[in-house]
Amino acid sequence: MNKKRRILSLITILALVLTFTACGSGGNSGEGPLVIYDGQFTEMKIMHRMAKMLVEEHTDLSVDIKDEMSPVNSFQQLADGKADIMNSYDGTLLTTFLHLDTPDVPEGTSIYDFVNEKAMEKHGIKLLDKIGSENTYAIGVLAETAEKYNLQTISDLAEVSEEIVFGAEHDFYTEEGSMKYTPFIDFYGMDFADNKPIDINLKYSAIETGNIDATTVYTTDGMNKKIGLVILEDDQKFFPEYNTALLVRAAIFEEYSEIAPNLEEVLNKLAGQFTNEIMTDLTYEVDVEGRTEDEVVREFLIDNGLISE
Repeated sequence: MNKKRRILSLITILALVLTFTACGSGGNSGEGPLVIYDGQFTEMKIMHRMAKMLVEEHTDLSVDIKDEMSPVNSFQQLADGKADIMNSYDGTLLTTFLHLDTPDVPEGTSIYDFVNEKAMEKHGIKLLDKIGSENTYAIGVLAETAEKYNLQTISDLAEVSEEIVFGAEHDFYTEEGSMKYTPFIDFYGMDFADNKPIDINLKYSAIETGNIDATTVYTTDGMNKKIGLVILEDDQKFFPEYNTALLVRAAIFEEYSEIAPNLEEVLNKLAGQFTNEIMTDLTYEVDVEGRTEDEVVREFLIDNGLISE
């Protein structure tokens, strides 16, 4: 092979490599599928499948739900242009992704509006319309624990914390964001007898069997309903609002404007469709009754006239 042919061959190979790399780099080509990295929690999985089914019903786009990631890593994929959509919350965007706190929110401005402005400025990312449910952190205890210590609020728990074994998923013990273990116990002046980082899948069995006395929960988690946990009032307002909404790369609406000019409208069909009770029932069907996320989501969307049978 002469020198000219070798050069042409190398150019051809390089072009092919670049083509395949671009096709596999995420959902930002305007042609390939939208990319979602699945969440670690049932509510996130439900919301991701709702986005997928709505998009594939009402546009010519497809949606690829990839293996699950932690919320922090999934957000980074969005920021890097390697993913397009994820379920999130305005409080998470504030404290975990933007590394801000509630005092940073100007008076008279909602967390939702504030984080949307900041996320667009910094990352080109925005929350779509709120879906209606609000899935904040909460502290749950068994009914017998609440009765034994006369617990109604987190301040009540703080007064007896030296007798309480606290446990939560590993993520609650990280330093990513201000709504975590150390800021929490400092804020309420707690000194637990012990604290135990626990695999999230074992957390509820740990409190049910008495291995821990109190744990973090999410307000729309169906397991709260199964176990009958008493949710303590956050009487000093440590945890901010966590309004649920889809978080997207804002550029996708321009990138896919030819093939799906109605994409934002389609994704916003979820706006106002939920209450905390509705979301709790959906997660309960998956976590307790053993139905798949796909079954639960399809039934909900059909029942509410959002997709056809």
